[in-house]
Amino acid sequence: MSYSRDLLFAAPSYGKKPFAGRSLAYGSTAGRAGASGAPGPSAFSSSYRKLPAPSSSLDHLEALRGVGAAASGPSALSNELKIVRTNEKEQLQGLNDRFVSYIEKVHQLEQHNRLLEAEVAALRQRQAEPSRLQALYEQEVRELRSQVEALRHDGDQAALESQQLGRALQRLREQAAHEAARRQEAELALRDARKDADRAALARLELEKKVEALLDEIAFLRHVHDEEVAELQAELQGAQIDMSKPDLTAALKEIRTQYEVLSARNQQSAEEWYKSKFANFTEEAARSSDSIRQAKEEISEYRRQLQARNIEIESLRGANESLERQLQEAEERSSKEMRDLQETISQLENALRTTKGEMARHLREYQDLLNVKMEGHLPLPAHLFHSLGCLGEKQRLSGESIPQMGSHHRKGLFLCCHPPDFFWKMHTKKGLRIIARSLPVLTEGSGP
Repeated sequence: MSYSRDLLFAAPSYGKKPFAGRSLAYGSTAGRAGASGAPGPSAFSSSYRKLPAPSSSLDHLEALRGVGAAASGPSALSNELKIVRTNEKEQLQGLNDRFVSYIEKVHQLEQHNRLLEAEVAALRQRQAEPSRLQALYEQEVRELRSQVEALRHDGDQAALESQQLGRALQRLREQAAHEAARRQEAELALRDARKDADRAALARLELEKKVEALLDEIAFLRHVHDEEVAELQAELQGAQIDMSKPDLTAALKEIRTQYEVLSARNQQSAEEWYKSKFANFTEEAARSSDSIRQAKEEISEYRRQLQARNIEIESLRGANESLERQLQEAEERSSKEMRDLQETISQLENALRTTKGEMARHLREYQDLLNVKMEGHLPLPAHLFHSLGCLGEKQRLSGESIPQMGSHHRKGLFLCCHPPDFFWKMHTKKGLRIIARSLPVLTEGSGP
Protein backbone atom coordinates (compact mmCIF):
# COMPACT_ATOMS: atom_id res chain seq x y z
CA MET A 1 0.00 0.00 0.00
CA SER A 2 1.45 3.41 -0.90
CA TYR A 3 0.33 6.95 -0.32
CA SER A 4 1.61 10.21 -1.66
CA ARG A 5 3.94 12.30 0.41
CA ASP A 6 1.45 15.15 0.44
CA LEU A 7 -1.21 12.93 2.00
CA LEU A 8 0.98 11.19 4.60
CA PHE A 9 3.22 14.06 5.61
CA ALA A 10 1.11 17.14 4.93
CA ALA A 11 1.19 19.75 7.68
CA PRO A 12 -2.54 20.58 7.66
CA SER A 13 -3.31 17.09 8.98
CA TYR A 14 -2.08 18.04 12.43
CA GLY A 15 -1.74 21.76 11.97
CA LYS A 16 2.02 21.77 12.53
CA LYS A 17 4.03 23.98 10.18
CA PRO A 18 7.45 22.50 11.09
CA PHE A 19 6.16 19.15 10.00
CA ALA A 20 5.23 20.59 6.63
CA GLY A 21 8.75 21.94 6.27
CA ARG A 22 10.12 18.53 7.10
CA SER A 23 7.91 17.01 4.45
CA LEU A 24 9.42 19.37 1.89
CA ALA A 25 12.86 18.33 3.00
CA TYR A 26 11.75 14.79 2.66
CA GLY A 27 10.58 15.49 -0.82
CA SER A 28 13.92 16.84 -1.91
CA THR A 29 15.75 14.01 -0.29
CA ALA A 30 13.35 11.57 -1.85
CA GLY A 31 14.20 12.98 -5.20
CA ARG A 32 17.86 12.35 -4.55
CA ALA A 33 17.13 8.87 -3.31
CA GLY A 34 15.08 8.15 -6.40
CA ALA A 35 17.89 9.43 -8.55
CA SER A 36 20.40 7.19 -6.80
CA GLY A 37 18.40 4.08 -7.66
CA ALA A 38 17.17 3.13 -4.15
CA PRO A 39 13.70 1.62 -4.04
CA GLY A 40 10.97 3.95 -2.95
CA PRO A 41 8.08 3.29 -0.60
CA SER A 42 6.07 1.75 -3.38
CA ALA A 43 8.63 -1.09 -3.47
CA PHE A 44 7.66 -2.27 0.01
CA SER A 45 5.06 -5.02 0.21
CA SER A 46 2.78 -5.82 3.13
CA SER A 47 1.27 -9.10 4.24
CA TYR A 48 -1.57 -7.34 6.02
CA ARG A 49 -4.94 -6.57 4.58
CA LYS A 50 -4.73 -3.63 2.22
CA LEU A 51 -7.01 -0.70 2.58
CA PRO A 52 -8.36 1.10 -0.47
CA ALA A 53 -5.82 3.73 -1.47
CA PRO A 54 -7.23 7.22 -1.12
CA SER A 55 -6.77 9.76 -3.89
CA SER A 56 -3.86 12.14 -3.62
CA SER A 57 -4.31 15.63 -2.22
CA LEU A 58 -3.27 17.34 -5.43
CA ASP A 59 -5.73 15.39 -7.53
CA HIS A 60 -8.42 16.06 -5.01
CA LEU A 61 -7.57 19.75 -4.90
CA GLU A 62 -7.67 19.89 -8.66
CA ALA A 63 -11.05 18.23 -8.60
CA LEU A 64 -12.18 20.69 -5.97
CA ARG A 65 -10.90 23.57 -8.06
CA GLY A 66 -12.92 22.26 -10.96
CA VAL A 67 -15.95 21.97 -8.74
CA GLY A 68 -15.28 25.42 -7.32
CA ALA A 69 -14.95 26.88 -10.79
CA ALA A 70 -18.19 25.24 -11.73
CA ALA A 71 -19.93 26.35 -8.58
CA SER A 72 -18.28 29.77 -8.57
CA GLY A 73 -18.31 29.95 -4.81
CA PRO A 74 -15.50 30.08 -2.18
CA SER A 75 -17.66 28.57 0.55
CA ALA A 76 -18.03 25.28 -1.28
CA LEU A 77 -14.25 25.03 -1.73
CA SER A 78 -13.56 25.66 1.95
CA ASN A 79 -16.14 23.05 2.92
CA GLU A 80 -14.57 20.53 0.61
CA LEU A 81 -11.13 21.29 2.01
CA LYS A 82 -12.43 20.80 5.53
CA ILE A 83 -13.97 17.50 4.52
CA VAL A 84 -10.72 16.40 2.90
CA ARG A 85 -8.69 17.37 5.96
CA THR A 86 -11.18 15.59 8.22
CA ASN A 87 -10.90 12.46 6.09
CA GLU A 88 -7.13 12.69 6.13
CA LYS A 89 -7.12 13.02 9.92
CA GLU A 90 -9.41 10.01 10.25
CA GLN A 91 -7.25 7.98 7.88
CA LEU A 92 -4.08 8.93 9.70
CA GLN A 93 -5.73 8.15 13.03
CA GLY A 94 -6.71 4.72 11.75
CA LEU A 95 -3.21 4.15 10.42
CA ASN A 96 -1.74 5.16 13.76
CA ASP A 97 -4.12 2.79 15.55
CA ARG A 98 -3.10 0.01 13.21
CA PHE A 99 0.53 0.87 13.80
CA VAL A 100 0.04 0.72 17.58
CA SER A 101 -1.63 -2.67 17.26
CA TYR A 102 1.21 -3.74 15.00
CA ILE A 103 3.78 -2.61 17.59
CA GLU A 104 1.90 -4.57 20.28
CA LYS A 105 1.89 -7.57 18.02
CA VAL A 106 5.64 -7.08 17.50
CA HIS A 107 6.14 -7.09 21.29
CA GLN A 108 4.08 -10.25 21.58
CA LEU A 109 6.09 -11.87 18.78
CA GLU A 110 9.31 -10.84 20.51
CA GLN A 111 8.15 -12.44 23.75
CA HIS A 112 7.15 -15.54 21.83
CA ASN A 113 10.53 -15.41 20.10
CA ARG A 114 12.33 -15.32 23.45
CA LEU A 115 10.29 -18.32 24.59
CA LEU A 116 11.20 -20.13 21.39
CA GLU A 117 14.86 -19.26 21.88
CA ALA A 118 14.71 -20.68 25.41
CA GLU A 119 13.07 -23.84 24.03
CA VAL A 120 15.73 -24.06 21.31
CA ALA A 121 18.49 -23.72 23.93
CA ALA A 122 16.81 -26.41 26.04
CA LEU A 123 16.50 -28.62 22.96
CA ARG A 124 20.17 -28.09 22.13
CA GLN A 125 21.10 -28.94 25.68
CA ARG A 126 18.92 -32.04 25.50
CA GLN A 127 20.45 -32.89 22.16
CA ALA A 128 23.88 -32.77 23.80
CA GLU A 129 22.71 -34.99 26.69
CA PRO A 130 21.74 -38.29 24.93
CA SER A 131 25.33 -39.46 24.66
CA ARG A 132 25.76 -39.16 28.43
CA LEU A 133 22.32 -40.70 28.97
CA GLN A 134 23.16 -43.53 26.61
CA ALA A 135 26.49 -44.08 28.38
CA LEU A 136 24.74 -44.17 31.76
CA TYR A 137 22.10 -46.51 30.34
CA GLU A 138 24.75 -48.82 28.86
CA GLN A 139 26.74 -48.75 32.11
CA GLU A 140 23.62 -49.62 34.12
CA VAL A 141 22.73 -52.36 31.63
CA ARG A 142 26.27 -53.77 31.96
CA GLU A 143 25.99 -53.69 35.75
CA LEU A 144 22.60 -55.41 35.59
CA ARG A 145 23.98 -58.02 33.21
CA SER A 146 26.94 -58.63 35.53
CA GLN A 147 24.48 -59.04 38.41
CA VAL A 148 22.45 -61.46 36.29
CA GLU A 149 25.62 -63.43 35.47
CA ALA A 150 26.58 -63.49 39.16
CA LEU A 151 23.09 -64.69 40.10
CA ARG A 152 23.21 -67.32 37.36
CA HIS A 153 26.64 -68.44 38.64
CA ASP A 154 25.27 -68.59 42.20
CA GLY A 155 22.30 -70.59 40.93
CA ASP A 156 24.60 -73.04 39.12
CA GLN A 157 26.76 -73.33 42.25
CA ALA A 158 23.66 -73.96 44.38
CA ALA A 159 22.44 -76.57 41.85
CA LEU A 160 25.86 -78.27 41.96
CA GLU A 161 25.83 -78.28 45.76
CA SER A 162 22.28 -79.64 45.69
CA GLN A 163 23.39 -82.45 43.36
CA GLN A 164 26.33 -83.25 45.64
CA LEU A 165 24.04 -83.27 48.67
CA GLY A 166 21.60 -85.46 46.75
CA ARG A 167 24.35 -87.96 45.99
CA ALA A 168 25.52 -87.87 49.63
CA LEU A 169 21.92 -88.39 50.73
CA GLN A 170 21.59 -91.30 48.31
CA ARG A 171 24.75 -92.88 49.75
CA LEU A 172 23.43 -92.40 53.27
CA ARG A 173 20.13 -93.93 52.25
CA GLU A 174 21.98 -96.93 50.80
CA GLN A 175 24.02 -97.21 54.00
CA ALA A 176 20.83 -96.96 56.04
CA ALA A 177 19.24 -99.69 53.89
CA HIS A 178 22.35 -101.86 54.32
CA GLU A 179 22.33 -101.29 58.07
CA ALA A 180 18.61 -102.09 58.14
CA ALA A 181 19.33 -105.37 56.29
CA ARG A 182 22.12 -106.16 58.77
CA ARG A 183 19.73 -105.31 61.59
CA GLN A 184 17.17 -107.72 60.17
CA GLU A 185 19.86 -110.39 59.89
CA ALA A 186 20.92 -109.71 63.49
CA GLU A 187 17.31 -109.90 64.61
CA LEU A 188 16.90 -113.20 62.77
CA ALA A 189 20.12 -114.49 64.37
CA LEU A 190 18.86 -113.27 67.72
CA ARG A 191 15.59 -115.10 67.23
CA ASP A 192 17.51 -118.26 66.28
CA ALA A 193 19.76 -117.81 69.33
CA ARG A 194 16.72 -117.36 71.50
CA LYS A 195 15.24 -120.52 70.04
CA ASP A 196 18.53 -122.35 70.69
CA ALA A 197 18.62 -120.93 74.21
CA ASP A 198 15.06 -122.09 74.75
CA ARG A 199 15.92 -125.52 73.42
CA ALA A 200 19.04 -125.62 75.62
CA ALA A 201 16.96 -124.61 78.62
CA LEU A 202 14.45 -127.32 77.82
CA ALA A 203 17.24 -129.86 77.36
CA ARG A 204 18.76 -128.72 80.64
CA LEU A 205 15.43 -129.16 82.37
CA GLU A 206 15.06 -132.59 80.83
CA LEU A 207 18.59 -133.51 81.89
CA GLU A 208 17.92 -132.21 85.37
CA LYS A 209 14.81 -134.33 85.47
CA LYS A 210 16.78 -137.31 84.20
CA VAL A 211 19.46 -136.66 86.81
CA GLU A 212 16.81 -136.52 89.49
CA ALA A 213 15.28 -139.70 88.15
CA LEU A 214 18.67 -141.38 88.10
CA LEU A 215 19.38 -140.16 91.61
CA ASP A 216 16.04 -141.51 92.69
CA GLU A 217 16.79 -144.76 90.90
CA ILE A 218 20.24 -144.92 92.54
CA ALA A 219 18.68 -144.23 95.91
CA PHE A 220 16.06 -146.87 95.23
CA LEU A 221 18.70 -149.36 94.11
CA ARG A 222 20.75 -148.56 97.20
CA HIS A 223 17.69 -149.03 99.30
CA VAL A 224 16.93 -152.32 97.57
CA HIS A 225 20.52 -153.35 97.88
CA ASP A 226 20.53 -152.46 101.56
CA GLU A 227 17.34 -154.40 102.06
CA GLU A 228 18.71 -157.38 100.19
CA VAL A 229 21.93 -157.18 102.18
CA ALA A 230 19.90 -156.93 105.37
CA GLU A 231 17.76 -159.87 104.35
CA LEU A 232 20.81 -161.87 103.48
CA GLN A 233 22.44 -160.94 106.75
CA ALA A 234 19.25 -161.83 108.56
CA GLU A 235 19.09 -165.11 106.75
CA LEU A 236 22.72 -165.73 107.52
CA GLN A 237 22.24 -164.89 111.15
CA GLY A 238 19.02 -166.86 111.42
CA ALA A 239 20.25 -169.86 109.67
CA GLN A 240 22.35 -172.21 111.69
CA ILE A 241 24.34 -173.89 109.16
CA ASP A 242 26.58 -176.59 109.92
CA MET A 243 30.20 -175.82 109.89
CA SER A 244 30.63 -178.83 107.96
CA LYS A 245 29.28 -177.12 105.01
CA PRO A 246 31.92 -174.47 104.10
CA ASP A 247 31.05 -174.39 100.46
CA LEU A 248 27.80 -172.50 101.05
CA THR A 249 29.47 -169.68 102.96
CA ALA A 250 32.06 -169.29 100.29
CA ALA A 251 29.36 -169.30 97.68
CA LEU A 252 27.47 -166.58 99.51
CA LYS A 253 30.58 -164.50 99.88
CA GLU A 254 31.31 -164.92 96.24
CA ILE A 255 27.76 -163.93 95.32
CA ARG A 256 27.94 -160.99 97.64
CA THR A 257 31.24 -159.90 96.18
CA GLN A 258 29.94 -160.24 92.66
CA TYR A 259 26.83 -158.30 93.54
CA GLU A 260 28.83 -155.53 95.21
CA VAL A 261 31.14 -155.33 92.23
CA LEU A 262 28.17 -155.20 89.88
CA SER A 263 26.48 -152.58 92.02
CA ALA A 264 29.63 -150.49 92.24
CA ARG A 265 30.13 -150.80 88.51
CA ASN A 266 26.55 -149.80 87.80
CA GLN A 267 26.78 -146.90 90.22
CA GLN A 268 30.07 -145.78 88.74
CA SER A 269 28.76 -146.02 85.20
CA ALA A 270 25.63 -144.12 86.18
CA GLU A 271 27.65 -141.43 87.90
CA GLU A 272 30.01 -141.19 84.96
CA TRP A 273 27.11 -140.97 82.49
CA TYR A 274 25.41 -138.37 84.68
CA LYS A 275 28.61 -136.39 85.03
CA SER A 276 29.28 -136.55 81.29
CA LYS A 277 25.73 -135.53 80.49
CA PHE A 278 25.85 -132.79 83.09
CA ALA A 279 29.19 -131.57 81.75
CA ASN A 280 27.78 -131.62 78.22
CA PHE A 281 24.70 -129.74 79.29
CA THR A 282 26.83 -127.32 81.28
CA GLU A 283 29.11 -126.71 78.31
CA GLU A 284 26.12 -126.35 75.99
CA ALA A 285 24.47 -123.98 78.44
CA ALA A 286 27.73 -122.01 78.71
CA ARG A 287 27.99 -121.91 74.95
CA SER A 288 24.37 -120.83 74.73
CA SER A 289 25.00 -118.20 77.38
CA ASP A 290 28.03 -116.97 75.48
CA SER A 291 26.12 -116.90 72.22
CA ILE A 292 23.23 -115.16 73.94
CA ARG A 293 25.61 -112.65 75.52
CA GLN A 294 27.31 -112.10 72.18
CA ALA A 295 23.95 -111.79 70.49
CA LYS A 296 22.87 -109.29 73.14
CA GLU A 297 26.08 -107.35 72.71
CA GLU A 298 25.70 -107.39 68.93
CA ILE A 299 22.08 -106.33 69.29
CA SER A 300 23.04 -103.47 71.60
CA GLU A 301 25.86 -102.49 69.20
CA TYR A 302 23.46 -102.66 66.29
CA ARG A 303 20.99 -100.59 68.22
CA ARG A 304 23.64 -97.98 68.96
CA GLN A 305 24.73 -97.96 65.32
CA LEU A 306 21.11 -97.78 64.18
CA GLN A 307 20.44 -94.88 66.52
CA ALA A 308 23.59 -93.13 65.30
CA ARG A 309 22.56 -93.76 61.68
CA ASN A 310 19.04 -92.55 62.40
CA ILE A 311 20.43 -89.41 64.04
CA GLU A 312 22.80 -88.89 61.11
CA ILE A 313 19.98 -89.49 58.63
CA GLU A 314 17.75 -87.02 60.47
CA SER A 315 20.52 -84.42 60.55
CA LEU A 316 21.26 -84.97 56.87
CA ARG A 317 17.55 -84.87 56.08
CA GLY A 318 17.29 -81.57 57.95
CA ALA A 319 20.39 -80.23 56.18
CA ASN A 320 18.99 -81.40 52.84
CA GLU A 321 15.64 -79.77 53.54
CA SER A 322 17.35 -76.54 54.61
CA LEU A 323 19.53 -76.62 51.48
CA GLU A 324 16.49 -77.33 49.33
CA ARG A 325 14.70 -74.40 50.96
CA GLN A 326 17.77 -72.21 50.45
CA LEU A 327 17.99 -73.37 46.83
CA GLN A 328 14.30 -72.68 46.29
CA GLU A 329 14.63 -69.28 47.95
CA ALA A 330 17.72 -68.52 45.87
CA GLU A 331 15.88 -69.58 42.70
CA GLU A 332 12.85 -67.50 43.65
CA ARG A 333 15.07 -64.55 44.57
CA SER A 334 17.07 -64.88 41.36
CA SER A 335 13.89 -65.22 39.28
CA LYS A 336 12.41 -62.20 41.04
CA GLU A 337 15.60 -60.22 40.50
CA MET A 338 15.61 -61.36 36.87
CA ARG A 339 12.01 -60.17 36.49
CA ASP A 340 12.88 -56.87 38.18
CA LEU A 341 15.93 -56.49 35.96
CA GLN A 342 13.88 -57.32 32.87
CA GLU A 343 11.25 -54.78 33.93
CA THR A 344 13.99 -52.21 34.62
CA ILE A 345 15.57 -52.91 31.23
CA SER A 346 12.18 -52.66 29.49
CA GLN A 347 11.42 -49.43 31.35
CA LEU A 348 14.82 -48.01 30.41
CA GLU A 349 14.30 -49.07 26.80
CA ASN A 350 10.84 -47.49 26.80
CA ALA A 351 12.27 -44.34 28.38
CA LEU A 352 15.05 -44.32 25.78
CA ARG A 353 12.56 -44.75 22.95
CA THR A 354 10.35 -42.04 24.46
CA THR A 355 13.36 -39.74 24.85
CA LYS A 356 14.44 -40.41 21.27
CA GLY A 357 10.87 -39.75 20.08
CA GLU A 358 10.72 -36.53 22.06
CA MET A 359 14.13 -35.50 20.74
CA ALA A 360 13.03 -36.22 17.18
CA ARG A 361 9.77 -34.33 17.75
CA HIS A 362 11.61 -31.38 19.31
CA LEU A 363 14.11 -31.40 16.47
CA ARG A 364 11.26 -31.38 13.94
CA GLU A 365 9.56 -28.58 15.85
CA TYR A 366 12.86 -26.72 16.05
CA GLN A 367 13.39 -27.17 12.30
CA ASP A 368 9.83 -26.04 11.62
CA LEU A 369 10.36 -23.03 13.86
CA LEU A 370 13.62 -22.23 12.08
CA ASN A 371 11.88 -22.54 8.73
CA VAL A 372 9.03 -20.37 9.93
CA LYS A 373 11.55 -17.93 11.39
CA MET A 374 13.53 -17.77 8.17
CA GLU A 375 10.45 -17.47 5.99
CA GLY A 376 8.18 -15.48 8.28
CA HIS A 377 10.05 -12.11 8.31
CA LEU A 378 7.87 -9.66 6.38
CA PRO A 379 8.68 -6.02 5.61
CA LEU A 380 6.88 -3.20 7.28
CA PRO A 381 4.22 -1.38 5.26
CA ALA A 382 5.56 1.77 3.69
CA HIS A 383 2.88 4.00 5.13
CA LEU A 384 3.95 3.03 8.69
CA PHE A 385 7.53 4.27 8.45
CA HIS A 386 6.58 7.85 9.23
CA SER A 387 4.77 6.96 12.46
CA LEU A 388 7.54 4.48 13.38
CA GLY A 389 10.17 7.17 12.76
CA CYS A 390 8.32 9.65 14.92
CA LEU A 391 7.99 7.04 17.64
CA GLY A 392 11.74 6.30 17.43
CA GLU A 393 12.65 9.95 17.71
CA LYS A 394 10.29 10.36 20.64
CA GLN A 395 11.87 7.41 22.41
CA ARG A 396 15.36 8.71 21.59
CA LEU A 397 14.51 12.07 23.15
CA SER A 398 13.03 10.33 26.22
CA GLY A 399 16.06 8.00 26.59
CA GLU A 400 14.14 4.82 25.61
CA SER A 401 14.67 2.45 22.74
CA ILE A 402 12.40 0.37 20.60
CA PRO A 403 12.70 -3.32 21.55
CA GLN A 404 14.92 -5.29 19.30
CA MET A 405 13.23 -7.66 16.87
CA GLY A 406 15.03 -10.87 16.13
CA SER A 407 16.03 -14.34 17.33
CA HIS A 408 19.36 -15.98 18.07
CA HIS A 409 20.48 -14.93 14.57
CA ARG A 410 22.01 -11.48 14.34
CA LYS A 411 19.42 -9.23 12.82
CA GLY A 412 17.80 -5.99 13.88
CA LEU A 413 15.60 -3.15 12.91
CA PHE A 414 17.26 0.21 12.27
CA LEU A 415 14.80 3.09 12.28
CA CYS A 416 15.10 6.82 11.90
CA CYS A 417 12.76 9.72 11.88
CA HIS A 418 12.67 10.18 8.14
CA PRO A 419 10.19 9.31 5.45
CA PRO A 420 10.21 5.84 3.91
CA ASP A 421 11.86 7.09 0.71
CA PHE A 422 15.24 6.69 2.43
CA PHE A 423 14.70 3.10 3.54
CA TRP A 424 15.35 0.00 1.57
CA LYS A 425 15.24 -3.64 2.52
CA MET A 426 17.85 -6.31 2.00
CA HIS A 427 17.35 -10.06 2.64
CA THR A 428 20.41 -11.95 3.78
CA LYS A 429 21.01 -15.47 5.02
CA LYS A 430 20.82 -14.23 8.59
CA GLY A 431 17.44 -12.58 8.28
CA LEU A 432 15.78 -9.29 7.43
CA ARG A 433 17.58 -6.01 7.89
CA ILE A 434 16.18 -2.55 7.40
CA ILE A 435 18.99 -0.12 6.87
CA ALA A 436 18.78 3.65 6.94
CA ARG A 437 21.19 5.23 4.52
CA SER A 438 23.10 8.34 5.61
CA LEU A 439 20.76 8.84 8.58
CA PRO A 440 21.46 8.60 12.32
CA VAL A 441 20.38 5.37 14.05
CA LEU A 442 17.77 6.07 16.68
CA THR A 443 17.26 2.64 18.20
CA GLU A 444 19.51 -0.18 19.33
CA GLY A 445 19.85 -3.13 16.99
CA SER A 446 22.17 -6.00 16.26
CA GLY A 447 24.82 -5.34 13.69
CA PRO A 448 25.45 -7.47 10.65
